[in-house]
Amino acid sequence: MDFAGAYTWPYIRFLLEGFMLTLQVAGVAILLSFVVGIILGTIRYTKFPVISQIVAVVVDTIRNLPLFLIILVSYLILPQFGINMSVFWAAVFGLTIFEGCMIAEILRGGLNSIDKGQIEAARSSGLSYFQTLRLITLPQALRRMVPPLLSQTISLLKDTSLAVAISLPELMNHVRIVGGQNPDFYLPMIVFAAMLYFIVNYSLSLFARRLETRVDA
Repeated sequence: MDFAGAYTWPYIRFLLEGFMLTLQVAGVAILLSFVVGIILGTIRYTKFPVISQIVAVVVDTIRNLPLFLIILVSYLILPQFGINMSVFWAAVFGLTIFEGCMIAEILRGGLNSIDKGQIEAARSSGLSYFQTLRLITLPQALRRMVPPLLSQTISLLKDTSLAVAISLPELMNHVRIVGGQNPDFYLPMIVFAAMLYFIVNYSLSLFARRLETRVDA
């Protein structure tokens, strides 16, 4: 273990470059998975004939598959069907599909938690089903799902490390490269990577707790 040799600027900068890519992948995947989650969760809640049942099967299936498998399929299998993506977008696609399905369930739970009396009152006042969903139910559900959504964001950030399997040059891939060049650097690099993950995830956890307090107030 050579902490002094490992913690020189060239190695630190190399790991920080990988971490920046980790944050980029996570950021794009979070935005896209939020959109996917709202669409899928809303369809499941509205119970459209056939469509909602198909969405339910897709969501439940993906939620019960390993994210590692989905990332591999995105990068290795989809090109066989003519869908070619760079390693960056393959990682984003895999994370988006998986996390989007998780968010869909969070949203569906939020929608189901809305007091039925509010929905009945809105309908009796002349609002249509979709107007009630758009103006009454969905805004409240989104407000309630903010804390669990942030928790899911933390999980997504950590899950980006699985993209090391497709050689995405993110943080853990850079840790592996440096450690492969000098095994004495493995532990220092892992410790440094753990610190980066901890700082960002703990900050998000504190933010989530504060939001949860405000929502419950």
